[in-house]
Amino acid sequence: MSDAMPKPEPVLETERLILRPPCGDDFEAWAATARDEEVMRHLGGVKSRFDAWNHFTSAVGSWHVLGFHAFSVIEKRTGRWVGRVGPLHPDGWPGDEIGWTLAREAWGKGYATEAATAAIDWTFANLGWVRIIHCIAPANTASQAVAKRLGSILQGPGHMPAPRDQDPIEIWGQTRKQWFLRHAARTASMPSQ
Repeated sequence: MSDAMPKPEPVLETERLILRPPCGDDFEAWAATARDEEVMRHLGGVKSRFDAWNHFTSAVGSWHVLGFHAFSVIEKRTGRWVGRVGPLHPDGWPGDEIGWTLAREAWGKGYATEAATAAIDWTFANLGWVRIIHCIAPANTASQAVAKRLGSILQGPGHMPAPRDQDPIEIWGQTRKQWFLRHAARTASMPSQ
């Protein structure tokens, strides 16, 4: 038996958001988002409550087995669950992904970019990944815009594992070095206080 203390679960804060591993209280909002046709249009379609539960518990389990998965995104002002953003790499996945899915009421506020920026920083600092990707449907222009704001570029077509292997997908991405060079350039261009 190991005397090692369990590693504390990470909690990230941005100006407007808290990112933390999902917990049981998040499921109802998670399931509602999975039932929203507009949110799920580019993510394999609407999910039943049963499928949402399996996806949710898989995410929770991934934190315990792998030490990472998408964070639940909580709006600081309201305490409301507004989505999930963060590192993903299911078996057979085309690479180390930073993904995002936000509830429709959280769209258009810059939350995806804000949360993904924090998640990318955390991922590169803690998981040893040297490259990140985003798997985006060719018609999903909103997610393409987020990828561009993050500094990712289109790498070309990709392939998902079965049963999603027929879904058209494009791979966007960047290296750890590109991310930190861009971050250093942004920091250098900020006015001093």
